[in-house]
Amino acid sequence: MNLRYCLAILFFQISAFAFSQSNESPADLVNPYVDSKNSRWFFFNTATRPFGMVNLSPDTDTGGAWGSGYRYESDSIKGLSHVHAWQLSGLSVLPVSEVSLEGKRNFASPFSHETEIVQPGYHQLTLDRYGIRVELTSTLRTGFHKYTFPKEAKQQVVIRLGGMLGPSDIIDGELTQVNKTTLTGHLINGPTVRRPNDTPIFFAIKLNRNIAEISGWSENGVTSTLSEIKGKDSGALLTFDKSTEELLMKVGISYVSVEQAMLNLDTELAHWDFNRIRDESFAEWNSYLGRIKVEGATEKDRRRFYTDLFHALQGRRTISDVNGKYADLTSGTHLTKQIPLDEAGKPKFRHFNSDSFWGAQWTINTLWHLVYPEITEEFVNSMLRYYQDGGLIPRGPSGGNYTYVMTGASSTPFIVSAYQKGIRGFDIELAYEGLKKNHRPGGIMEKAGYEHKTSLGGGFSYYLKNGYVPWPIPEGNFGYHQDGPSLTLEYAYQDWTLAQLAKALGDKAGEQEFLKRSENYKNTFDAETSWMRPRNVDGSWKTPFDPYEYNAGFNEANGSQGTWFVPHDLDGLAELMGGKEKAIERLNTSFVESEKLGFTSGTSHSQETHPEYRRIPINYGNQPSIQTAFIFHKLGRPDLTQYWSRAIVRRIYSDLSPENGYNGDEDQGLMGSLAVLMKIGLFQMNGGTEANPVYQIGSPIFDKITIALNPDYYSGKEFIIKTEGNSPSSVYVNSANWKNQTFGHLELSHSQITSGGELKLEMSETPKK
Repeated sequence: MNLRYCLAILFFQISAFAFSQSNESPADLVNPYVDSKNSRWFFFNTATRPFGMVNLSPDTDTGGAWGSGYRYESDSIKGLSHVHAWQLSGLSVLPVSEVSLEGKRNFASPFSHETEIVQPGYHQLTLDRYGIRVELTSTLRTGFHKYTFPKEAKQQVVIRLGGMLGPSDIIDGELTQVNKTTLTGHLINGPTVRRPNDTPIFFAIKLNRNIAEISGWSENGVTSTLSEIKGKDSGALLTFDKSTEELLMKVGISYVSVEQAMLNLDTELAHWDFNRIRDESFAEWNSYLGRIKVEGATEKDRRRFYTDLFHALQGRRTISDVNGKYADLTSGTHLTKQIPLDEAGKPKFRHFNSDSFWGAQWTINTLWHLVYPEITEEFVNSMLRYYQDGGLIPRGPSGGNYTYVMTGASSTPFIVSAYQKGIRGFDIELAYEGLKKNHRPGGIMEKAGYEHKTSLGGGFSYYLKNGYVPWPIPEGNFGYHQDGPSLTLEYAYQDWTLAQLAKALGDKAGEQEFLKRSENYKNTFDAETSWMRPRNVDGSWKTPFDPYEYNAGFNEANGSQGTWFVPHDLDGLAELMGGKEKAIERLNTSFVESEKLGFTSGTSHSQETHPEYRRIPINYGNQPSIQTAFIFHKLGRPDLTQYWSRAIVRRIYSDLSPENGYNGDEDQGLMGSLAVLMKIGLFQMNGGTEANPVYQIGSPIFDKITIALNPDYYSGKEFIIKTEGNSPSSVYVNSANWKNQTFGHLELSHSQITSGGELKLEMSETPKK
């Protein structure tokens, strides 16, 4: 084992970081273990590339979307699976030795963190039951395995073709032997409440040694006939002749066909040099993570920062093949489609699988659009392919399916913000057409969470007719999250963002239509209690009313948290509350009370509904109120933003332990992105959707932050933030200087930042009066 990986073992086993700052690379600093005790299926990733189709990691727990995948405190490995995605899983394998297919077929093995290495692009562990050392890495669409067996051990590999795997019940599978070293096949992800259609995943396997024997099992029992190894409870056992040579296995994945899986494998991984792929993966992660360079603070702070940035590039997965073919299931039928090719015959963009963009207006919208604009552009084009295929721009697609995850039209701010920031490599007229459809009858706003067959759960007709969504919706329950006040507030904000695009495109009628609707938030504000409050369909206020009651009209939140969701018109909200001073005082009191509970509803998303946590006024463990620290800034008190944002970072987003890290729901980079933005002191209250969007300047924790700007999109080379006199107690910005000019409003426009330059902040322990 080489020196770097020996050091990597030390890196993850001791609390003090062993590298000097001069030897740090961003990928070296990432700690994938963070919060892995509370992991969910798509959370923990090691042997994967940024936005990879293949997400090859060990699984300690395989039942359900929550509490599954790799969980730090679980003591055994059940399999090594290749797909850890939103509502999708696929192809679990495990090297074994001297196992029997009779009985319960429990192949799981204990393992120890003491002999484990985890880092971006690579995972190594030892299966103690068998004495097998496992090493994993990947390309974008291909997993690469290296197994070292004990001398004279019987060498075998189990391939599971059925059973529960994370969020999916694998209801069928099939395996075909092409030759002595090659296998192909497919799995079927059965439908879930969130993803309604059967979704196949195809695979191609190549090994560096001949397969001596194949046996397997199905619901009909153990068999050596390959064609009978299929079905819901099935799997195969490959046996190899004894050898001192390491067993290497390459696995290509596709959502389209076996042939496409083989094409992905042969194109991306034509050789058998495992170390080369491991090093290339590590280098790719360094390239992505290195676009933001942070200096100063503590080693722990830097380690945690790059772990947050690592998560910001995780979870949302490529589903198109190397030649641009992809599976379209928007109609319920598995169809093969083709992404347009450029003049060189290469796909112009990738197609993606993604959880919701609910809350993304304060997280990945800001981070990706500034630092990774090419990724933003690909995602917009992918959303527009869904629109062309199925008639709606999605808010969270899964393997070519619509899922209708969460609520509203959460993709609207993402696309509008991209356009307003000059990311224009997509058909804006097509995008505007699709977004308008989503915001009108027949669009995605009508659908509540996971409402597949009806369009009543979103209460949209009431929103148009009465100016608010009632709670409860009189017609009944049709999906999840039918929470009237939350829906009203979301729709109003999203309408405002669409009005900004209409204005940019010169559609005055559209601008007025959506601007008028954006004021509907006022219709759910109760002047008597000074809270956003549920209303019945007849207009009467829901009585009794408790603003701290969880999920009583507010989606994954309570009324206190939900009341502040007016990012497009905080001045208007403050006026409803009796003026800015009263609004500031009230919000500050909410933060004082929330600090007593650590600013979150417990230390994991599963604790959010518990009585002892759910009455918290502000919750930074879930998306509905993660903008609140920057409301002070917009209401004229940036000092309170600086104070509370630092307190939140220190309390929630600083730990490096498996037990803590996000203290809530890290939905595919949303909380990772939020932590990054708060630590570098940049935020966008309205999601950056106005013309030439502005960034609010917060309280950076580092002495120097350098953001490398993509020259294909932005004219500047670097945007630099320097702080003077920074420390854990010096949280206040005493003065700000931009390109040698002093300014006091602590906001910079997107065009200013992307033209490059240096922002200097003088920090202080006392707020500037």
